[in-house]
Amino acid sequence: MIDRPDNVALQEWFTRLTSFPANRFHPLVWIVGDPEIGKDVYIGGLSEVNAKGARVKIGDNCDIASFVTINCADSHKKCIGLSAEVERRDILIEDHVFIGSHSVIKGGARIGHHSVIAAGTIIGAIEVPSYSLVVGNPAVIKPGYYLNGVKGGHDSP
Repeated sequence: MIDRPDNVALQEWFTRLTSFPANRFHPLVWIVGDPEIGKDVYIGGLSEVNAKGARVKIGDNCDIASFVTINCADSHKKCIGLSAEVERRDILIEDHVFIGSHSVIKGGARIGHHSVIAAGTIIGAIEVPSYSLVVGNPAVIKPGYYLNGVKGGHDSP
């Protein structure tokens, strides 16, 4: 039988070998800056949360699949010489939001509670109403898609 290292040892080695600081989610989750992340949140491996220079808030009871990028920064204008600075915008993800694998949440996004972002969806600087389903690129919002199916199905807290 081969002894396996524990998660703490794996995290320590991974942090030494990469720029990924230790986090409470998974050794292969990269968190930059100081995002506000609520309770009972799952973030899958090989996902990124970049909050450097902007406010990124993820509410309670969210499920963020693997290979998801939540990134407040956009450097394309700086790269091509149209700006001297990287543009950074806040991101708000409210409670009970599911974000599917390989999705991208960009700066300026606001996702309402009890919403689902389908796998592979790209969310730009838009507001997604609560109880919505969002699919694709460009993102197509289906507002109220989950309104009647969610226990309580109303906007009161």
